[in-house]
Amino acid sequence: MPTTLTAFADVTTSDSALRRFLHGLPGVDAVGLEARAASLATRSIKTTAKAFAIDLAISMIDLTTLEGADTPGKVRALSAKAVHPDPTDRGTPMTAAVCVYPDMVATAKAALNGADVKVASVATAFPAGRAALPVKLADTRDAVAAGADEIDMVIDRGAFLAGRYLDTYELIKAVKEACVRPDGSAARLKVIFETGELSTYDNIRRASWIGMLAGADFIKTSTGKVGVNATPANTLLMLEAVRDFKAQTGIQIGVKPAGGIRTTKDALKFLVLVNETVGEDWLTNHWFRFGASSLLNDLLMQRQKLSTGRYSGPDYVTVD
Repeated sequence: MPTTLTAFADVTTSDSALRRFLHGLPGVDAVGLEARAASLATRSIKTTAKAFAIDLAISMIDLTTLEGADTPGKVRALSAKAVHPDPTDRGTPMTAAVCVYPDMVATAKAALNGADVKVASVATAFPAGRAALPVKLADTRDAVAAGADEIDMVIDRGAFLAGRYLDTYELIKAVKEACVRPDGSAARLKVIFETGELSTYDNIRRASWIGMLAGADFIKTSTGKVGVNATPANTLLMLEAVRDFKAQTGIQIGVKPAGGIRTTKDALKFLVLVNETVGEDWLTNHWFRFGASSLLNDLLMQRQKLSTGRYSGPDYVTVD
């Protein structure tokens, strides 16, 4: 199986070539996509399988705080929760990462103190992405220099919707290069499309391919800052894209739905989508993440109910 992008070398040589490729992708059957997502959402997970799925979902969370009122104290508390989500049960898995603004990366890194939890940082003028390229690259480099293990960047939706596909591709490539540290190691790059602003499923498919061709390690639905964020249908579409990309290149890309996933029931639906669409290879936190904050508390409450037979309620989990 090929493991390079050689077959697509000509696709990104010009804006017209990239446009021809993207508009040559199969059109999305919206009715079929939504029906498939709804059908998979009816799958039931019970008993030991449910307990396994809850622990898996906890381990896939990017525990997130992205507010103007964030303080070092809040980030330290969130980091402590990421390491020990349930202080009464040290068998509870750690979350995958803590996601913060660039100026809070060093605080999170120090608070985690070597724990096996990544520090992710939003960058590139999150959430709107409306800034000059040098500003976006400086934002990224600052976060990486502060210790970020992962960068969550936003594309310029205005450029994409105006049909400037090559500009979008070049932005992602430039940010990917800014993720490289002086020693040659690199932060992993998650590319946020803000699917709620892309208007059509065809646009989500095109954005997914631009992100993958440009070197994204993950493609991500949303910032969580708009009205429509992750949905089963748009996540299913992105999972199909990474499946097809791997089949053609041998390169595996992660997927991160973010925003609006608040309950255990929601999270389990997304895990079913992963299992049925791309399979077990993606059922690890190296390749699938949830961008969430309130989701963790519901998972913890459901986990406690399974282990004790009693539903403890929100007073028995820490407040983010």
